[in-house]
Amino acid sequence: MLSHNLGYPRVGSQRELKKASEQFWAGKINRDELQKVARQIRHRNWEAQKEAGIDLIPSNDFSLYDQVLDTSFLVGAIPQRYHQIVDGKSNNELDLYFAMARGVQRDGLDIKAMEMTKWFDTNYHYIVPEFVKDQKFSRYSDKVILEFEDAKQKGILTKPVLVGPVTYLLLGKEKEGGFNRIDLLDNLLPVYIDILKELNKRGAEWVQLDEPCLVLDLTPGEKLAIESAYAQISEAVPDLRILLATYFGALEDNLVLATALPVSALHIDLTRGSETLPAILTSEAFVNSGKILSLGVVDGRNIWKNDYKKSLKFIEWAIAVLGVSRVMVAPSSSLLHSPHDLDLEKNEEVLTPEIKNWMAFAKQKLNEISTLAKLAVTDYSTCPLFEANQVAVESRRTSTLIHKAAVKDRVAAIRSTDFERISVFSERQQIQLEKLKLPLFPSTTIGSFPQTDDVRQLRANLKKGILSLEEYEIRIEEEIVKSLRWQEGLGIDVLVHGEFERNDMVEYFGESLSGFVFTQNGWVQSYGSRCVKPPIIYGDVERPQPMTVRWSAFAQANSEKLVKGMLTGPVTILQWSFVRDDQPRKDTTFQIGLAIRDEVVDLEKAGIKVIQIDEPAIREGLPLRKSAWKAYLKWAVDAFRLSAAGVADQTQIHTHMCYSEFNDIIDSIAAMDADVITIETSRSQMELLDAFADFSYPNEIGPGVYDIHSPRVPTVDEIKSLLEKALQVIPARNLWVNPDCGLKTRKWPETEAALRNMISAANLLREEALAEH
Repeated sequence: MLSHNLGYPRVGSQRELKKASEQFWAGKINRDELQKVARQIRHRNWEAQKEAGIDLIPSNDFSLYDQVLDTSFLVGAIPQRYHQIVDGKSNNELDLYFAMARGVQRDGLDIKAMEMTKWFDTNYHYIVPEFVKDQKFSRYSDKVILEFEDAKQKGILTKPVLVGPVTYLLLGKEKEGGFNRIDLLDNLLPVYIDILKELNKRGAEWVQLDEPCLVLDLTPGEKLAIESAYAQISEAVPDLRILLATYFGALEDNLVLATALPVSALHIDLTRGSETLPAILTSEAFVNSGKILSLGVVDGRNIWKNDYKKSLKFIEWAIAVLGVSRVMVAPSSSLLHSPHDLDLEKNEEVLTPEIKNWMAFAKQKLNEISTLAKLAVTDYSTCPLFEANQVAVESRRTSTLIHKAAVKDRVAAIRSTDFERISVFSERQQIQLEKLKLPLFPSTTIGSFPQTDDVRQLRANLKKGILSLEEYEIRIEEEIVKSLRWQEGLGIDVLVHGEFERNDMVEYFGESLSGFVFTQNGWVQSYGSRCVKPPIIYGDVERPQPMTVRWSAFAQANSEKLVKGMLTGPVTILQWSFVRDDQPRKDTTFQIGLAIRDEVVDLEKAGIKVIQIDEPAIREGLPLRKSAWKAYLKWAVDAFRLSAAGVADQTQIHTHMCYSEFNDIIDSIAAMDADVITIETSRSQMELLDAFADFSYPNEIGPGVYDIHSPRVPTVDEIKSLLEKALQVIPARNLWVNPDCGLKTRKWPETEAALRNMISAANLLREEALAEH
């Protein structure tokens, strides 16, 4: 029986790629030095998988930024605005590649980045392909070939991985009307086939084509496109073994389509779509097809140790029906979504041995995969590896660390009135206008300011004991006051304290809540060089004491202007954590919602009149199938309302969302009943506002007017133009002015320049509005 892996973390166990990329962007290292770091990571990844006993090791799962951007580069889908980089200003592929990802503003160039959004329902972001009518494709990059050859020189025959052609098209956007991106398949396929032929010629035996679109609701035309694509691929490269990988859900109504495709193997995710297995094993067509079935039994998206007993039942069932030679063992998805190596967690005060024994990171998951492949063909009942696994699983199930009766009782006692503000929005808005006295087009930022090396060093020195708590707090107070004076000087209307004391918008809160544990090195790539260290929710959640009141109250006491209290919402804390899998996600979210509610009430008592509860993850938590949306949206919206509804009408509740396509869920966004919502809109040129206009969204909106994920500084005219576009669909008294997102990852010079332009644009708009009246 073969074991294989779908993909491996690519930032390096010590985030080497992040550090090298940022040094390259800053001009501190050259492209050769960056590529050297990348090559070292790839080699270590291949060697780790080989040592773990993985039979089919992936290549081309590595990326300098994003695998979808790599695919656009591979097939020459380079938007017209970037051609000038190649046509004279710089003839460097790496400059072009990073310009597409990050934008560029130098040497007379001022080019915006491509749009970025969430990869299915994960917290990973991909660069959205852009398509025009009659789009032409041509092989532009040889990365997949070069990495295959690089591994081969090390004695490893890899399984190259590519985003499948149909999924690639569906992940993109039409940048003009008059066509559907799926119509471009006939233009795209020759490039894929050319690449597959080249790989076959160079000795590749297997190629993995990822088509996670098969777990989505597909139109008849999209289904026909998949049939056509794989018929043409099969005919063009009959000797190449194609492994078609689906993940993140069940095949459901796409099962007949997927199982009938002319491929050598089909991969299914049994951690999020276990119902697919019986459907396949009772399908006479598949059973008689001779195809291999790859079982994704090890969870690629969570950190809990695999239950060998449960997984082996799936594997043994498949073997009994198909035979051992037609079954593969694999993770559910790429291990990109898992931290690198549990063995790097050395501090037992941070992660206790008992809880650590319940976990497996990417490196440990490799061992789980190869072990399951071996156990499945032996009498494992008395095998020490199996017995140790079952002891760990049982230890977690029965641990007294996990369950708290008082927390469960409080959730059970929630009443319908706990989800409701005192008055409806129209009444609250009038009260807030009188109490808060904000001008037309009030300006604010989303919460965080740049975290300089000095600020990060303060936190590090506190942890190391170099700084006392008293010394640390004095230094943070100095940073807060400095930022308040700067904001006041700039003319921002609603200030923030800057979040200098916070490491991450979820980790910071998790550190103050019970039921969470943390890692020292559990980094996961979010996008590009951005890595997060998700908290781990292992037990019942409650708030032992206030989390943010001390800093928010200090900031408000040091400014006559309004200062926002800044919180992360319950759904986002859930989505951006590794979540316990022994109770419904709704129950965990309501526990978090009650903890945030307590904090909101305490902020109000401390004199904070504007409180932001960020929920950027509401949309990404949406199930991939529409049939499951209603149930999810009900409890997700209720969790937010639960967290926000404990305050008086005059307290203004904000929420923030980013990278969200709102059209399908705008009624649920409205049902959250936040007084003000700020959203990401600049990369899409305010396209997202169409949903709010068509729905006649009643509450106040702050559409982001510049892209904080790019280092470029927008002009005053550019921002003013976006605001004028927003005014076409938003009433003037409901329009706020703000950046797309928090400014934590930016540098101070670009932040200061961009916010100065933003305030200038808001002032111009305000003057024009006052002149008209």
